Amino acid sequence: MAYDDYLADRIRQQLKEKSIHFTELKMMGGLCFKVDNKMLCGIHIDKKSGSSLLMARIGEDAYLNELEKPECLPMDFTGRPMRGYIFVTPDGFDTEDGLSYWLDLCLAFNPLAKASKSKKKTK
Repeated sequence: MAYDDYLADRIRQQLKEKSIHFTELKMMGGLCFKVDNKMLCGIHIDKKSGSSLLMARIGEDAYLNELEKPECLPMDFTGRPMRGYIFVTPDGFDTEDGLSYWLDLCLAFNPLAKASKSKKKTK
């Protein structure tokens, strides 16, 4: 399993409670939650530690402040950190309030985020 089903259920429940329409997409070995066709957040299992990580798309304005927190890591799938995206360790989302905090940051940035360009399928 490439992601924590329990964490996925918690995210689904909170988004439903916030009356947010979302979609899910399995990608990057994990699960991505999208709002308005833009990545909101995602989850996956860290290969080094074996623990779940929350991928949060919070934007560059919040990035530096949040990165100072001990439960935050730069998101660096490629070895180069992606500004505006962070990983949150389980200490940051163990409680429902903690998870809600990160989802609210992601939701606040989502209207400002740019959607990925859709790839045209060639035959």
